[in-house]
Amino acid sequence: MATDGAAPAVDAHAHVFTRAMPFAADAHSRPDYDYGVDAWLSDLDRHGITYGVIAAASLFNDGNAYTLAALAAHPRRLRGTVIVPPETDAATLRQMADLGVVGVRLTWRRVEELPDLNSDPWCGFLRRIADSGLHVELLSRSASLPHLLPALDRAGVRIVIDHFGVPSRDKAERQAGTDALCRALDTGQAWVKLSAGFRMSFDIAAEVTDRLLAHAGPARLLWGSDAPFVNHESGTRFADTIDLYHRLVPDPATRAAIDRTALTLFFDKEDPA
Repeated sequence: MATDGAAPAVDAHAHVFTRAMPFAADAHSRPDYDYGVDAWLSDLDRHGITYGVIAAASLFNDGNAYTLAALAAHPRRLRGTVIVPPETDAATLRQMADLGVVGVRLTWRRVEELPDLNSDPWCGFLRRIADSGLHVELLSRSASLPHLLPALDRAGVRIVIDHFGVPSRDKAERQAGTDALCRALDTGQAWVKLSAGFRMSFDIAAEVTDRLLAHAGPARLLWGSDAPFVNHESGTRFADTIDLYHRLVPDPATRAAIDRTALTLFFDKEDPA
């Protein structure tokens, strides 16, 4: 185990895939290696982590078969999110929920023209997500958060925001994005993942973490490794992500509370046993 103190109970953000899976036509990266569910579970075991949540990867668009198979094989230990088109019907969403799917991921970090969430097709889709007991998992640049988060809240869906809200290097833009995160957390229907901290400077990750903890406390925060660290494989080990988390949240009691948040949100339990 890599750090002082207890390991996280839940890795709330990781990707699993094999080289046999077809990439989306617009995939921003095409990793030439396997990181299957067994490899991830081995990493979790090695670092004392009990539970995990598979985050749907934009690299494979709506290719969810591998994730669904992993959830079926590990129903106690794993949950996951999927990417599906907005015309997906309620019955399909409910079937996925029965398999352990907890959310629908919207990967808009690299999208220049965002959809109109107030349009009839999107309002209907978001309502079906909410009615199926799922949340929206949002990956978007911080500059888009002041627009997107209120629209999602009006739609009545719970929201889990990835990667600290993808904070901008620009201070004013970053602060506006963090302000939007805080307003979303105030609704009681949103959470933020302290995931992929290795993709930004420590100072920025610490700034956002401190602001969110001061504003909302650990009941609105989650931790995730973002394994297998696509495009950062050579410089990041699984243990490094836990070390970084402990640097960002040094208080063990606060980390234990973040564990309880993840256990309750994803597994409907408060204790990892």
